[in-house]
Amino acid sequence: MAPSIWQLLIILAVVVLLFGTKKLRNLGQDLGGAVKGFKEGIKDADKEEENAASAKSIDNAPGTPEEKQK
Repeated sequence: MAPSIWQLLIILAVVVLLFGTKKLRNLGQDLGGAVKGFKEGIKDADKEEENAASAKSIDNAPGTPEEKQK
């Protein structure tokens, strides 16, 4: 059973009263920064994988010095 809108509003009011708006704002900023950093890290890892894959395919291309030595 999902909570109704009134129950959610009461929970929100209690949280605001306990922590205050300033602390909740700081918490939201910290959480947003962490999510942004995580997404950037994922993008960087994907780019590194692509670069490594393309470098590997270039190294294994026919006619490279490594292939000629074999």
